[in-house]
Amino acid sequence: MTVANQKGGVGKTTSTVNLAVALAQHGIRVLVVDLDPQGNASTAFNLPHTAGTPSIYDVLIGDQTLADVSLAVPGVPHLWCAPATIDLAGAEIELVSVVARESRLRRALDSVGDVDYVLIDCPPSLGLLTLNAMVAANEVLIPIQCEFYALEGLSQLLSNVDLVKNHLNSELFVSTILLTMYDARTRLADQVAAEVRAHFGSLVLSSVIPRSVRVSEAPGFGQTVVTFDPTSRGAVAYTAAAYDLAVRGEAGTPQA
Repeated sequence: MTVANQKGGVGKTTSTVNLAVALAQHGIRVLVVDLDPQGNASTAFNLPHTAGTPSIYDVLIGDQTLADVSLAVPGVPHLWCAPATIDLAGAEIELVSVVARESRLRRALDSVGDVDYVLIDCPPSLGLLTLNAMVAANEVLIPIQCEFYALEGLSQLLSNVDLVKNHLNSELFVSTILLTMYDARTRLADQVAAEVRAHFGSLVLSSVIPRSVRVSEAPGFGQTVVTFDPTSRGAVAYTAAAYDLAVRGEAGTPQA
């Protein structure tokens, strides 16, 4: 599952890492691929990701396998992460001259062992890294913040999904919309949530992620909010969203 939205600050990485931890805590085997050069998912998992550390860059550009670079996430059984380093920032340019550049990640995932979910955290752009993620995945999860301009630019992302589906990966579809940064004190949040639900229908998870200080604080301690403060509103919401996601997976996911 690719977690994508070309807008920054919508909760892509936060959603990826917290959903991953919540799933893993229930015995589901999860691999997170950190495909963002900023390496925020790696930071949230408290994994080393300084320049030169074996990382997803070495998989895309070199001859390393995902098994070579993936690390167990401390304190969370059943969860692994292929970290990102700053080296990944140059990968967009380096991939241009690589044969089958858009399918490097897909080929790497073909050799992945026994995991139930692969969550790919994308950079806030629609370049070659995000393209690799879409070619490698079956599903796309789109986090949408409950704020003004929430749907701005989303048509471009959906158009890119269609292009990839038609030309590179016929199995790809948007399966899930996750509403994030919901502020119950504002009428705007309700309006945005209603607009998204009216537009995307059953693709939108019933669980909504609230705007929460604890969610923002957790990465500073090298943790996700699900482990940092399990009883907080944000942790409870992400655990509920992960449950919804798992139930959908068993029942058959709606498509768009």
